[in-house]
Amino acid sequence: MLKHIQLNNGWFSNTRSDILSGMTVAIALIPEAIAFSILAGVSPMVGLYASFCIAVITAIAGGRPGMISAATGAMALLVGSLVLNHGIEYLFAATILCGIFQILMGLLKLGRFITFLPQPVMTGFVNALAILIFMAQLVHFKGQGWIMYALVALTLVIIYTIPRFTKAVPSALVAIIIVSVLSIVLDLDVNRVGDMGEITSALPLFHLPQLPFTLDMLLTILPYSLSLAVVGLLESLMTATLIDDITGTPSDKNREAKGQGLANIVTGFFGGMAGCAMIGQSMVNMKSGGRTRLSTFVSGVFLLILILVLGDVVKQIPMGALVGVMIMVCISTFEWSSLTALIRVPRADALVMIVTVVTVVATDNLSIGVLFGVLLSAVSFAWKMASISLNTHTSGEAVTYTVAGQLFFGTTSHFVQEFNYEDDPQQIIIDFAHSHVWDQSGAGAIAKVISKYKALGKKVTVTGLNEQSTQLIDRIGLGLSGGHA
Repeated sequence: MLKHIQLNNGWFSNTRSDILSGMTVAIALIPEAIAFSILAGVSPMVGLYASFCIAVITAIAGGRPGMISAATGAMALLVGSLVLNHGIEYLFAATILCGIFQILMGLLKLGRFITFLPQPVMTGFVNALAILIFMAQLVHFKGQGWIMYALVALTLVIIYTIPRFTKAVPSALVAIIIVSVLSIVLDLDVNRVGDMGEITSALPLFHLPQLPFTLDMLLTILPYSLSLAVVGLLESLMTATLIDDITGTPSDKNREAKGQGLANIVTGFFGGMAGCAMIGQSMVNMKSGGRTRLSTFVSGVFLLILILVLGDVVKQIPMGALVGVMIMVCISTFEWSSLTALIRVPRADALVMIVTVVTVVATDNLSIGVLFGVLLSAVSFAWKMASISLNTHTSGEAVTYTVAGQLFFGTTSHFVQEFNYEDDPQQIIIDFAHSHVWDQSGAGAIAKVISKYKALGKKVTVTGLNEQSTQLIDRIGLGLSGGHA
């Protein structure tokens, strides 16, 4: 009974909305999969097959219900040189090895490290992604006239108007259908999906990479596979975290890592390229009412149906309709409240968010931007922590130093310099009741202070150490377990 309830909650608790939202996502996936294939230097079918395989498998094995995974631009950028220099078979092998790495990362429970990302980095990631999605749409306006702009505007009007009357059908799906019918009936001269690349009605078939299984081959694909695994997992886990916040539900990050890995392994064996979570399509799914695994599964299956059965119809969909949908995604994804928050939050947090956004947009690489943001946050945190003060109180033949602040590598120099070695009386008490010793550098600084006093024939008593600090110092072997030195 419990298993039945869990299955129902995981798949069929939101059936109608999930099916419709999955269909909407599938239509929007086609031009992106084709574009990413071209970016990687491979046939459009490679990206389409990958999107089908990855969506279906992550729907079953992934850890975040409702998230859409498929072929992505970030992954395509990483493999362009591999395909150019070694051929497409190496791409398939690198995709399989990427999946193996991701499964290992899931087994090692590396998914928990996503919790270490500061909020300003997450906000910067989301805002940068919204900007990148918008910038990616601009290429579709090249060489187009006013009709393209009119179709985009009409799509947006329909998307934002329909929900006022009914939410039974995703407004984005309604917009795509209406604008497509209008474009076909009026025979408008605009770019269509079919203009982006050839779509053939063929099933993906099992395919072993046709290359020698040698050490040289493994060394060739190893750096690409490792990069794909790290970038893909980072984007997937950050997207999962964003959807967690939107839906108010948790997800299993380590299961997601293993699910992404399994999806990439299967994709590599069926002639596809490596992929990961797509925040843009995931947001389309969320905005269209998709919530469970069924929506992700439908997006993959319906994508294959579109390729095999409705290929000729799909080719006629005007790019203006799909660009309009993605612009809606940009508008809804961007954290507009973060702009006004810049003047309220601490300056360091504001700087971290801005640096993350600028770096991502400048490099067109989400991973680099996130890395810069995390490093800047770490430096900012260390700077805030790197303050320590010593208050003194003299009583008779003894002086007490009360330490306030954290003792670690960043504060040891100041700590050592705060003592008045020559002028202090014979008895020195160092009270750590308001401090914590974090590392070997901190323990070493205490030993250095004690050594300086001993050289002057003075006695030092260390008090107030908490349990963790005492254990660290005893393990290093400074002999302070009794409090005297």
